[in-house]
Amino acid sequence: MKKTIAEHAARFDEHAPDYDEDKSEEYRATVSLVVEHARPHAADGTVLDLGCGTGAIGLALADDAARVVGRDISEGMLEVAREKAADRGLDNVAFGEGRFREPNHDGPTDLVVSNFAMHHLSDAEKREAVETIAALDPAAFVLGDVMFFGEPDPEEPFYSPEVDDPATVGHLADCLTDAGFALTAVERVHDQVGVLVAERGDR
Repeated sequence: MKKTIAEHAARFDEHAPDYDEDKSEEYRATVSLVVEHARPHAADGTVLDLGCGTGAIGLALADDAARVVGRDISEGMLEVAREKAADRGLDNVAFGEGRFREPNHDGPTDLVVSNFAMHHLSDAEKREAVETIAALDPAAFVLGDVMFFGEPDPEEPFYSPEVDDPATVGHLADCLTDAGFALTAVERVHDQVGVLVAERGDR
């Protein structure tokens, strides 16, 4: 991780009020794909949204799921997510502090989702995060994120070397399969943005 958790939290606290504005076409496409792949696994189950931000993924799945648990390190982002849930009158969602390697969630977990958050972790930390997710025993993990399909171009807008530490698709795939998941879908949105769907065959 190129910044401390506190530094990342402070940065996102600052951007929380306008975080949902002016998102790129690729970001919106990734959100749509994550929701599309996650929805069948969310039906009547518990969804854990890690790095939930302002709740774009978790809130989109709330109508299908029995319960949505959102976790983030930024209280500012969590406050926006809570406001959005309240505006929609949702009573099956709960947003609170948590992180990939310490999700602060020990209840049943049918599905884990994450969007544009894991790329802040180093490759070793990503592996630890996937192992933590696997230990929750979800049927599926749907990850939308910055990831390298080829040689990364630091001039592209999805990669900021000072704060981001994206992995290759190959490294993420290895982390998932080593943790007992089967990679069932790979969606390439951009050379540096994609969606991975991993499922547990024993669920």
